[in-house]
Amino acid sequence: MKEEALEMEGVITDVLPSATFRVTLENGHAVMATLCGKMRRFRIRVLHGDRVKLEMSPYDLSRGRITFRHKT
Repeated sequence: MKEEALEMEGVITDVLPSATFRVTLENGHAVMATLCGKMRRFRIRVLHGDRVKLEMSPYDLSRGRITFRHKT
């Protein structure tokens, strides 16, 4: 993880085309997120309702990168 990236947790609320997801964060904000490269490489499936960890740039807080799917 880069030092500048903000790490947040949230829940997948919507699955969109092109491996894009709408994630609702713990603080109530909704952001658009995509899977990180390692999750794509190992074909980790992310479904509606999954709890995920994501990285966000401090410069654009409306987009993020999903880095981890919590076990349910």
